[in-house]
Amino acid sequence: MAHCRARLLHLNVFRAGDLKLARHGIKARIAGQVIARQRPDTARGFIFLSIEDETGIANAIVNADLYEPNRSLVTYAKFLLIGGALQNIDKAIHIRAKHIEKLDVTAAPMESRDLH
Repeated sequence: MAHCRARLLHLNVFRAGDLKLARHGIKARIAGQVIARQRPDTARGFIFLSIEDETGIANAIVNADLYEPNRSLVTYAKFLLIGGALQNIDKAIHIRAKHIEKLDVTAAPMESRDLH
C-alpha cells in the first residue's frame, strides 16, 4: 500500500496502524490487500474482512444488504477501499462498511502466502 499511499491521502484513508487513535463513531476509510474473508454460519449474513496495508491489519464488517450488490468485489477483489463508521470499543476496532470499491494497485510486487 505504500506504493499508492500518496494517492489515498486526499481520500482521508486511515492506515491500519493509526485506527487505534481514531474516535469511535467517526466516518473512516481503510484500504489494502484482502488477506482473509470469513462468513461464519453463526454470523447471520455478516462477512468479516481483514485488510492489510503497510502498517498492519484492519478489519471490516459487511452486512448482507451491502454484500449482495457487491458480491463479486467482496469475494474476489485482491485490494479494496472500504468506508463506513469506525467502531472502537474495548480495543476491538473495525469499520462497519457502508461503501466498498475495488482498489487498483499495479506497482506493488505481489508475494504469495499459499499454504503447502
